[in-house]
Parts: sequence; C-alpha cells; structure tokens
Amino acid sequence: MFLSKSKSISSRIFLRSFKTPQKSIQFSRGYSNNPSIGTRVSNTAFGLVGIALAGFFGFYVTDSRSNIHEYITVPLMQQLDAEKAHYLSIKALSYGLGPVDRKQDNECLKTEIWGMKLSNPIGLAAGYDKNGEVADKLLDLGFGAVEVGSITPKPQEGNPRKRLFRLSNNNAAINRMGLNNDGFDVVKSRLKKRFWNNVANQQLDNEENAKTSVSQAKHTINKSGRDNRLLGINISKNHSSPSDSDQDFLDGIDQLGSLADYVVINVSCPNVTNLGAGSDLILLDKTMKSARTHCDALGTKKPALVIKLGPDYTENDLKLISELALKNDIDGIITSNTSRSRPECLKSDEPNASEMGGLSGPPIRNLSLNTTRLVYKFTNGKIPIIGCGGVSSAEDVLEYGRAGASFVQLYTGMVYTGPGIVSKIKDDMVVLLNGKKWDDIVGSGHKSN
Repeated sequence: MFLSKSKSISSRIFLRSFKTPQKSIQFSRGYSNNPSIGTRVSNTAFGLVGIALAGFFGFYVTDSRSNIHEYITVPLMQQLDAEKAHYLSIKALSYGLGPVDRKQDNECLKTEIWGMKLSNPIGLAAGYDKNGEVADKLLDLGFGAVEVGSITPKPQEGNPRKRLFRLSNNNAAINRMGLNNDGFDVVKSRLKKRFWNNVANQQLDNEENAKTSVSQAKHTINKSGRDNRLLGINISKNHSSPSDSDQDFLDGIDQLGSLADYVVINVSCPNVTNLGAGSDLILLDKTMKSARTHCDALGTKKPALVIKLGPDYTENDLKLISELALKNDIDGIITSNTSRSRPECLKSDEPNASEMGGLSGPPIRNLSLNTTRLVYKFTNGKIPIIGCGGVSSAEDVLEYGRAGASFVQLYTGMVYTGPGIVSKIKDDMVVLLNGKKWDDIVGSGHKSN
C-alpha cells in the first residue's frame, strides 16, 4: 500500500512536470516570441521616436543658440564658488561638452585687421583660458578671436584664495587672481601641439599641396588654425621680476610669438605691483621699442604687437601713451583691462562690492568706452583698437565700434549669459546694422566731430 501511494504521488509529480512548462511556453509564445505585426510596428515606432528625441535633444544641447545654457546651465554654475565654476567650465570644454555655433557668420560682420580677415568682430578676452587649454572649443562657440593668458615665464599660483567674486546685482565681477598660470614652457608645448594638429586636419587638395602646406604652414596659416579667426597670446611678468625690467615680455615674444596671430604686452594688470611700464612712461617707451624689435625678428609671419591698457589713466596719460604707440609702430591697443576704481553706477548692495581687485563688467563700460574714444582720437585712428569692458549685447559692440574699436572682447558677460552670448550678439548685430557693414560703424562716432 505504501508503494502504491508512493507511486501515485510520483505519477502526479511526473505529470505536473510536463504541464507547468507547457503553460510557461504558451505564456512566452503569446507575449514575447511571436508578437503580432501591430505590436512589432508599435515597438519599432516607439524605438525610432526615442532615438529621434534623443538625437534632437543632443543637437539642441550642443547648439550655442539653445536657451538651456542661459536658463539652466548658468543658474546651476552660479550656485558654485566662482573660481570652482570657472575650473569646471574649462574641464567641460576640454572634454568636448561645450556647444557649437553652427551658423555661418553674416557677410556684414566681416572685417580685416593686420592684413588678416575676421569673420566677426567678437573676441574673447584674456583671463578665461589662461593656459591655452581650450582655444579650439572657444572658437567653436563662434568667437572671431580668442586670447589666451596672461602667461608668465615661470609657473605661478597667483594670489591666495578666495580671489574671484561675483557681483550678481551688477552682472559684474571683482578678481585679484594674480596671474596664476602654467608658465611659458607648458603653454608653449600645448599650443604648439594644438597648432600642428590643426595643420594636419587642414583639408588639402592634393599631395603636392599637402607638402607645400606642411613646409610653409608656420608662415601661411593663421595660428588659430582656422580661416578668418585669430589666436592671441597675452604675456605678463612673474611676481618676482624687477619692476623696471621688460625681459619677461621679450622672452614671451621670443618663445610664444610664433604661435600667435597677435601678442599682447599686458602692462596694466591691477592685481600685481611690479608692472612698472604701466605707470612709468619712460619704461613703457623702452618696452614698446624692444618688443617691436623682438616681434620683427620672428620672420615672415610675425605676430601683431598689441599693448593692453587699463581704464584708469588720465586723459593726458592716454595722449602720451598714444604718441609712444605711434612712435614705436605698435600694431594695436586693447582698451581696456579691469579697473581699480569703483564707479558710482556700481550698486552698493552687493556683498562683495568692497573686495579688493580689478572690477569687470557693465560698471566699467563707460570708463573703457571713454578710453577707447580718447585713444582713437589721439592716434587719429591709425592704430587698430580692441574695445573691452562691459560688453554684453549687440548695442554695446556697436557703441564700441562707433568709439573707434576695430573689434571687441568680452568675458564677464559670458559668465552671466552663458556660451550662447556670442551667437546672440552676432544675430542681433545683423538686425541693428540694418544693411550696413561693421566696417561702416568703426570710428563713425568721430566723423561728425
């Protein structure tokens, strides 16, 4: 009986072992292995829509004209310490995470300076890409020119932190960075590698042309590596260098000049104390003369030589400096650097308004515009001027143009508006020019005087 009962139980277990998998197989067949045509079409459609949406979102996010940068990215970055946010933005660009201006520049924005063409007159000021790490990514944003630096002979850490402060109610900033940078050797190696990579990527018509291009590239290709775009290198002095010495500037021209479309002698940084040429006109004259000689010695494709001034000079100082620039065949003048002054228009309710350092952004716009007007007047428009200070809109650019600037630079405006500021300014300029050309605007404010 025990055997009979055991056999009966075994039989039931044996039978169940066949029945359960059959149900499982039926379930699987009904829903996975043999879906209906309608289900397959639906699944395919959903997949294609998902891919399309992902592609569209990716395209949108990487477009410099996308509002996501101004209304999402910038507010998020504003929650971070200013210097940390700057560091992260450089890292993001270095990993290719920055947007791109995919629109060709309008013909009315084109100009020419120092015998080189610019597709638009909007440049990035020195101070953002201090070490030449992301010049190409910045050009991708749509800038007509990018200036790296300031760079000093030896690496230096700059001033103690905290040293960079937002003035959000003014869309301004105060910095006392102190020229922190990697030094000539590191930056030279980085920019040299970048240049030859760009040469290798040039679209060459044939092998003969390729040989010619490689052998002559050092003298025939813009150092930006792109047609109608420029790369500038800003040079300054180490803290330890004597105030009355210009050797750091000359060494910078010798080592870095061949990698630049223009070099900038920065005699006006407000955060260091040994830039004697910024206040001593005799030393400035000597520096200009020596720098001119060293630039000319660089050969066929010598860089343009530019002097960067501050906005706090008196009118008489600017007159004398302009005369020196004409005398020493200086190719360009940047007007201007950050300011030690605190204009009345600066809103006093800012928690950081009392910090020491150079002020940048809209509060110094009038100071820099006045410097631009005076330098244009004193040089009779014979030396191209790069206007800089408080540029954040197309209206600002046109105002600098009328004051005499051949092209302009911005930096702080990008901090508050995001990388799309370049594209927006260019689009708005086309509308405001209303059929005129940028070249028609330059210096036009002086013609009725």
